[in-house]
Amino acid sequence: MKEATGELNAGVVILLAIGVLIAFFYYTIWPIIKNDLDQQCSKAICDACPADRYPCEYVTCHMRGNPSKEFECAYKG
Repeated sequence: MKEATGELNAGVVILLAIGVLIAFFYYTIWPIIKNDLDQQCSKAICDACPADRYPCEYVTCHMRGNPSKEFECAYKG
C-alpha cells in the first residue's frame, strides 16, 4: 500500500509541475510573443487576399527592406 501511495504522490507532483509550467507560459511568455507578432504585422507590407482563398484568415506579408523574409499575418480587409 505504501508503494501505491508513493506513486500517487509522485503523479500528483508531476501534474502540478506541468500545470505550473503551462500557466507560466500562458501568462508570462505568450503575451510577449503575441505582442511581438502584432507589432511585426502592423508594420508589414501584406499581399491582397487571393480570390481563390476568399474569405481569407491569413495573408503573406514581408517587412520593408527585406522582401525575402515572408510570414503570415491576420487579414484585416
